[in-house]
Amino acid sequence: MGTGHEHGAAAAAGNERALLVALALTGGFLAAEVLAGIWFNSLALLSDAAHMATDATALAIAVAAVRIARRPADRRRTFGYHRFEVLAAAFNASLLFLVAAYILWEAVRRFREPAEVQSLGMLLVALAGLAVNAASMWLLRGRSENSLNVKGAYLEVWADLLGSVGVVGAALVIRFTGWQWVDPVVGVAIGLWVLPRTWSLLRETTNVLLEGVPRGVDLDAVEQALLAVPGVAGVHDLHVWALSSGRVALSAHIDAGEALSREERLEAAIGRMLEERFRITHAVVQVELPGAHPEPSPGVHR
Repeated sequence: MGTGHEHGAAAAAGNERALLVALALTGGFLAAEVLAGIWFNSLALLSDAAHMATDATALAIAVAAVRIARRPADRRRTFGYHRFEVLAAAFNASLLFLVAAYILWEAVRRFREPAEVQSLGMLLVALAGLAVNAASMWLLRGRSENSLNVKGAYLEVWADLLGSVGVVGAALVIRFTGWQWVDPVVGVAIGLWVLPRTWSLLRETTNVLLEGVPRGVDLDAVEQALLAVPGVAGVHDLHVWALSSGRVALSAHIDAGEALSREERLEAAIGRMLEERFRITHAVVQVELPGAHPEPSPGVHR
């Protein structure tokens, strides 16, 4: 048990360092891109900067989640502080909706009132953005497989990388053709890219807050696996929910098939099975022995 906690603490510290470096890179370039977008009068740069602002927010939230999650459970937060990242992600989704709406509104305005765009400066800034996003992705990629918190930040950076590619493409087209309308078109494309990702994030956080069955967990499969454990005759009051991303909890009442000399052995077997097959590490199982709950007499209702 101690080794596992030490490994988890080391992994969390490594995640925090990677996130902090990525946040510093993203935040520094964000300021430069906003100034460049205003200077070169490029909506594509400003829309990409708005998306990068959400990346910086996501990275900051991820750092905060790592730090707050380390706080131990107390008398007021008996499950600990892991769900903070879910609340922060819901805020992030709301912010993304506002950003996408602004980008689309500004793009429509630019279609009606075209503005001159300095493509060379736009291209140079976009190429710098590509380099920053690529560096951030390299920092987070190796850790995104083992942490949903880091994975969310990684996907934000990945999407922004695609946005930077779009800005580079728009700059090249304007540079060689003079088609100024390409700039708002790319802005619309980035805005439409943000919207479905925002909806997916909001739907996932809402499911956690409503204590729905986590994505990737088949409740029927869990029930059948419980029934397959030797000594289990029935399962009822089965609940599976997420404490936070990657932390799945379960509670269930188990009907024992026969009187057991030590019912904790059955609970231990169930706990091992749930962790190995479904990665459910927090399980509360109540074993009910035969005759523990006799059927009420006819005509008696409780």
